Amino acid sequence: MKKLVYALALVFILGFSANPTMAADRKDKVELTAEQQLQLKRITDRVEEIKGMDKSDLSKSERKALRKELKEMKSQARAMGGGVYLSVGAIIIIILLLILIL
Repeated sequence: MKKLVYALALVFILGFSANPTMAADRKDKVELTAEQQLQLKRITDRVEEIKGMDKSDLSKSERKALRKELKEMKSQARAMGGGVYLSVGAIIIIILLLILIL
């Protein structure tokens, strides 16, 4: 019985880990509106500007603010992509529920 549970857990873990790579190859990409394309262009321009900056003369609080800004822009860009993302915690809960049901 233990071997069966371990085998099923392995199958589920491998199944969920292969999911993001298959989702990236989908043909039906979400079309962005002109406003969304403009926003995405602004985000990419700002990221390139931050990459080109000399960060050695910035204070600790300024570097922290830049990191926070980059994280916010990354989340905005992902939201425009229209994908569905599962966190590691959600995947673990799903696996535990499946094990309890079976």
